[in-house]
Amino acid sequence: MATIRRGTKADLPQTLDLIRELALYEKAPHEVTNTIARMEEDGFGSNPVFGFFVAENNRGIVGISVYYYRYSTWKGKRLYLEDIVVTEKERGSGLGKLLFDRTMQQCLDDNCTGMMWQVLDWNEPAINFYKKYKAKMDYEWVNCQLEASQILELLKA
Repeated sequence: MATIRRGTKADLPQTLDLIRELALYEKAPHEVTNTIARMEEDGFGSNPVFGFFVAENNRGIVGISVYYYRYSTWKGKRLYLEDIVVTEKERGSGLGKLLFDRTMQQCLDDNCTGMMWQVLDWNEPAINFYKKYKAKMDYEWVNCQLEASQILELLKA
């Protein structure tokens, strides 16, 4: 039997391991540059920017849900689900549902107007999971990003 609880600093090493497992699954292990020290500062420092829940059983932490808040000028405060990860051996056991349900409850507890997330278009298991919740899939928007190194170069120009 697994329990879902709020993540702590002590959970960060296993949390980062699960993030790396997700990156491997998404064929981008080289993209993970985060560190435990950075996660400590970003999650538990003077101005925390993310929260997380862990799914724990007799094998330790086997799943995570990492979230933060964003602001929509149209909708107001929204909870953004950055990642839900369940270790491969535990997939299909219901842990994803427990983590997702707890994250939805956090959205309501924090008086958010809704919850948002992304899913890769080839990740059929995840898409089917979210369809069970009748999630609105938006294929209209294009994701954009700049890395800090790019911003530095652009601002130098």
